[in-house]
Amino acid sequence: MSEKAQEIKNGNGSTNYSANNIQVLEGLEAVRMRPAMYIGDTGNKGLHHLVYEVVDNSIDEALAGYCNRIDIVINEDGSITISDNGRGIPVDFHEKEKKSALEVVLTVLHAGGKFDKDTYKVSGGLHGVGVSCVNALSAKLIAEVKRDGKIYRQEFSRGKPLTELQTIGSTEESGTTITFLPDNQIFTQTTVFNFEILESRIRELAFLNKGIKLTLTDKRELIENGSSHYRYAEFYSEEGLKEFIKFLDQNREALTEKVIYIENDKGEVPVEIAMQYNTSFSENVHSYVNNINTIEGGTHLTGFRSALTRTLKKYAEESGMLSKLKFDISGDDFREGLTAVISVKVAEPQFEGQTKTKLGNPEVRLAVDQAVSEALSNYLEENPKDAKNIVQKVILAAQARHAARKARELVQRKTVLSGSGLPGKLADCSEKDPSVSEIFLVEGDSAGGTAKQGRDRRFQAILPLRGKILNVEKAMQHKIFENEEIKNIFTALGVTIGTEEDSKALNLSGLRYNKVIIMTDADVDGSHIATLIMTFFFRYMTDLINEGHLYIATPPLYLVKKGKEERYCWNEEERQKAVEELGKGRDSSVHVQRYKGLGEMNAEQLWTTTMNPETRILRQVTIESAAEADRIFSMLMGDEVPPRREFIEKHAKYANIDA
Repeated sequence: MSEKAQEIKNGNGSTNYSANNIQVLEGLEAVRMRPAMYIGDTGNKGLHHLVYEVVDNSIDEALAGYCNRIDIVINEDGSITISDNGRGIPVDFHEKEKKSALEVVLTVLHAGGKFDKDTYKVSGGLHGVGVSCVNALSAKLIAEVKRDGKIYRQEFSRGKPLTELQTIGSTEESGTTITFLPDNQIFTQTTVFNFEILESRIRELAFLNKGIKLTLTDKRELIENGSSHYRYAEFYSEEGLKEFIKFLDQNREALTEKVIYIENDKGEVPVEIAMQYNTSFSENVHSYVNNINTIEGGTHLTGFRSALTRTLKKYAEESGMLSKLKFDISGDDFREGLTAVISVKVAEPQFEGQTKTKLGNPEVRLAVDQAVSEALSNYLEENPKDAKNIVQKVILAAQARHAARKARELVQRKTVLSGSGLPGKLADCSEKDPSVSEIFLVEGDSAGGTAKQGRDRRFQAILPLRGKILNVEKAMQHKIFENEEIKNIFTALGVTIGTEEDSKALNLSGLRYNKVIIMTDADVDGSHIATLIMTFFFRYMTDLINEGHLYIATPPLYLVKKGKEERYCWNEEERQKAVEELGKGRDSSVHVQRYKGLGEMNAEQLWTTTMNPETRILRQVTIESAAEADRIFSMLMGDEVPPRREFIEKHAKYANIDA
């Protein structure tokens, strides 16, 4: 018998594969074993997804007409409480499960009222796993229900009931309150909720569901300027998507006098759309199904685009404004400078997977197409001044696209996959496997030279960028593709952009590096350069961000030394601690060096602090909300100064400002 066969027989690869090897997971054990299958991941995004699952249940009550207020509270102990004034989760005895309906909803997968269309006509919680998943992934969960004149309460831990359903009082009100504490056994990276992330989503829900009041309270003490206070935000929208457009475009110059608003709830698929053209060069279209942000689009987005293109083109041709144009207009041209929000309510939505990022219902395309065609045709006829401005914008976009195509073809003419034609300044790595390779986009030739000396040339590539790259927020597309630094980024990464149908479509199949790392100085200029680069990636390589490839390096701010002992510090708190520990109360014996630029470090220091995978700090760039990211980038990189100043002042405590 061979050694391998003997090893298998002895048990390392046992051939005794029988029914005993089949593991059956009881109750919510499957959720705890594979949480990412249900909430996406167990990082920051998955943590906040827990809140959305509970809030979505309350929103579903509102959509059904039974709720008009939802309150979210971040408690002092890090738990979170979501309350609504809906009907309250049923608490009567469930004959099949032999337990209360409340316990069934919280402990059984695929259990809920969302499958019964007499109870909920539309809902975001398609698979019935929402609140039960939250229960499974919480160290503690308390459910309180006000219903039928009584207050009921039940406690759970990690998906299992700690108490029976109890009646704890009487009331004339109705509603549900869920309080949960995320389980740190599952969420090992963080269990700390971010106020701004929650605020962004709650604001979005208020715009999408006019007439509902949502509040967010943070009871964790926040100390600013020597005084402590709590944070509170309240959202209520009477005009819904109209106000959403005004909010998104507050830092852009409108091209039309009013927001174009489309609402059609006569058919099986209620459609609500708001849109407005502005003088920018970017397309910002956000689509939602039952309040779920469909970041990959779907049939509702396809219907909107086809109707927009067809209707505007028909009007432009009949007006005679296209007669002098020497080339065809594409669908892209009709969407440049457009901000739009599409919201549909679908009784039986067909999503691609539990993450719900792309809608597949074919009937929705027809419903949206018809609604847009009819309403937009009427708008153009009734508002000739706005119509003329829009068509002129479309013609300008077509001319710019024609020029951009030539510039883009120049970028893509070189075959980056074979390694030829790479930028001259690129110091490539020897590793050819993209999955283990990374590239640093480094500010300046000087820092680039240090990075080249300090890197591990096996898997780390360096691309120095000269000065500040073009601000793509304020540039026409052909100017962007003609820019030398941007051409170098495209060529070095090996990605291509643009098709006949979509000039901004990104092809990542040739991506040469798994990590794209922005590395700039830790000063104001460095932060500005990093923001310029991130703006470029957000506008032209969104898929690269969504797939988790973009990172920001974090060089240290200080080097604290005493004798031969030295410590690198990344913030003021670390510096103070290092001074105290090394100086033992005698600050004069400690030397503190403030790093203002990467060039102040030698190659070994840069490797140790910023480039070594074992010791460095990388911050992954993610998009929690595309709508909020769009607003922030347009505000930071646009022409309007007052909102930018207000933003910087509000967030000054997070910024590193040089004296």
